[in-house]
Amino acid sequence: MPVHRPGSTQRRGVVAGALFAALSLLFALPGTAQAADVPARGTAHLGMGVAAHDGDTGQGPVGRAAQTEGVDVSSHQGNVAWSTLWNSGVKWAYAKATEGTYYTNPYFAQQYNGSYNVGMIRGAYHFATPDTTNGATQANYFVDHGGGWSKDGRTLPGVLDIEWNPYGAACYGKTAAGMVTWIRDFVNQYKARTGRDAVIYTATSWWTQCTGNSAAFGATNPLWIARYASTVGTLPAGWGFQTIWQYTSSGPTVGDHNKFNGALDRVQALANG
Repeated sequence: MPVHRPGSTQRRGVVAGALFAALSLLFALPGTAQAADVPARGTAHLGMGVAAHDGDTGQGPVGRAAQTEGVDVSSHQGNVAWSTLWNSGVKWAYAKATEGTYYTNPYFAQQYNGSYNVGMIRGAYHFATPDTTNGATQANYFVDHGGGWSKDGRTLPGVLDIEWNPYGAACYGKTAAGMVTWIRDFVNQYKARTGRDAVIYTATSWWTQCTGNSAAFGATNPLWIARYASTVGTLPAGWGFQTIWQYTSSGPTVGDHNKFNGALDRVQALANG
């Protein structure tokens, strides 16, 4: 018959509890790390997933004439030194206005008005989250929070930033047909509200994967292509050329730099509609 020693049962319980806690922590770590990798809602910006998905050669455009330099900014850049950018040759800019129907950029006024005040042609963009609300609803939210357009010769049409989902599944849980419908609802409502066709920002790899390489928008919506290399590469179906090319996320003064496909008068023509 085993001899019972006072306190032995209690000690065994303490040891077992400690072991259970350690094992629980061990199994929780992968999930915790994964959750930490997901950014906070509202922090997405143009080209957030480009380098990770398509790479970044570190090489800028080569041998391209009549390209007008521009930048895009979001809350990540905070208050931007617009005079410095203007003096470096940057002539146009886009600022993030909204995301989904739950976020507005707290630096939008400084970025949108500041670029205008130094002489730039400027516009606003919307980071799409097709898994939260429908396209028309997000277009309305965008227009109501800075994404409108006026024919003053200095305001570019709004941009639909449709790309990899930083918060979950790449295609936001939508089929290719469902994604095309979502995009169509957005751009149709944007045009109904502003009279302008929205610019579509995307990357060829995402567009191919998530819209089935739809050619439905090439005849109406200007293309802003993201590719961090020395050439734009293959464009999505429907577009024979890009209007804007985001060629790097590591430019001077602020991160994302772009080439407008034409001289400054072509930027002005897009602003004028």
